[in-house]
Amino acid sequence: MSPPPRKILLNAFNMNCAGHINHGLWTHPRDRSGDYNTLAYWTEQARTLERGLFDGLFIADIVGVYDVYQGNIDVTLREAIQLPLNDPLLLVSAMAAVTQNLGFGVTVNLSYEHPYLLARKFSTLDHLTQGRIGWNIVTGYLDSAARAMGLSEQLPHDARYDRADEFLEVLYQLWEGSWEDTAVLRDKAARVFADPGKVHRVRHEGAHYKVDGYHLSEPSIQRTPVLYQAGSSGRGQRFAARHAECVFISSLTKDIARSTVRSLREEVVRAGRRAEDVKVFLGASVVTARTAREAQEKHAEYREYASREAGLAHFAASTGVDYARFGLDEPIRYGGSNAIESAARTAQQHQWTRRELLSQFDLGGRHPAIVGDAATVADELQGWIDDTGIDGFNLSRIVAPETHADFVDFVVPELQNRGRYKTEYPEGSLRRKLFDEADRLPARHAANAFRRQPG
Repeated sequence: MSPPPRKILLNAFNMNCAGHINHGLWTHPRDRSGDYNTLAYWTEQARTLERGLFDGLFIADIVGVYDVYQGNIDVTLREAIQLPLNDPLLLVSAMAAVTQNLGFGVTVNLSYEHPYLLARKFSTLDHLTQGRIGWNIVTGYLDSAARAMGLSEQLPHDARYDRADEFLEVLYQLWEGSWEDTAVLRDKAARVFADPGKVHRVRHEGAHYKVDGYHLSEPSIQRTPVLYQAGSSGRGQRFAARHAECVFISSLTKDIARSTVRSLREEVVRAGRRAEDVKVFLGASVVTARTAREAQEKHAEYREYASREAGLAHFAASTGVDYARFGLDEPIRYGGSNAIESAARTAQQHQWTRRELLSQFDLGGRHPAIVGDAATVADELQGWIDDTGIDGFNLSRIVAPETHADFVDFVVPELQNRGRYKTEYPEGSLRRKLFDEADRLPARHAANAFRRQPG
């Protein structure tokens, strides 16, 4: 008897700014992403996503600006290419207050944080959300961020991951090893809030970080937040294999996605974990409506407001190549970039010209666009899941809040009718909901080496 088909996991993909992935759509008359700096914008989105039983809201972030294209930020500012941009962490408490089950995966660049204080931020959010917080671990790729933080340049690509490995080891000591599970007593009669014998100092002195102190927060439901990661380079995959629980990938074809998933899961097994210990999410854009014709008309309407040049300017920052210096059909010269290694490698392998790249930004971004009525979209999503081995999707917004609301109203019921999507939330933390296991990291994860064993 064959196993039942896998349920599809879903995150909404957004950013605390007006322009995120599908550039130019902030100009659409129904788009409200310009309200990103209001609480109502985010709490309404959270309620919509929970109504659609989304697993989480994945919030992207950068530290720095996109200044590679034309050597300045003129296009970035005119087109609102992730600028202006506010802090994503500060959104979570408000959205958690109006929801009960929705998870939150928040991007924080560890290159410009210290593990001691970041540990407290995520522990605080894990308490306040009742275990619904996740961290998207990034090491950064923008030279502008390094300069803004007082550095002459970024660390080399692989060196950033070496530093990240140590950063995570310090966090595991704080989250998993500083406070024992039975340390907090809250005994008013005995006047003992926490047992001093069960709270332990963390002493770490490594190549990049030095810590001598106690974790400031008592143990939260998950202790360590659910760990997201998006690197697809060789070094990035080795980092993910050791640390990540959810991996975000981008792919224009099923063949590439299938190969990426296979190599990632092989790395996970080599790291001593189970292949299924990592959930893989593919970035995608969906345009849907009540009928196929209405969806096609909506897609055509969206395209009128998209900015292909803004999409190219964003991609220029990803590869470190100023495409404005090249003619439309002139060969692009790559090399010497310290940006996103996989993005530059892909562009170089395909030998895309500027004209060919612009053609990919039909909706202002490079995620595959799935357009159609509920049945058509459901067919496409199922096909990606069944043909590539991914577990779910990060669905980017095109027009806010319309994009995600349309998906909830049209596609979610269709997936539920097919038995491919949950009809209610499971109980427990974000980790328990995603993996149907315990609230905390399993013993086979690297964090286990830093846990303090009872007694």
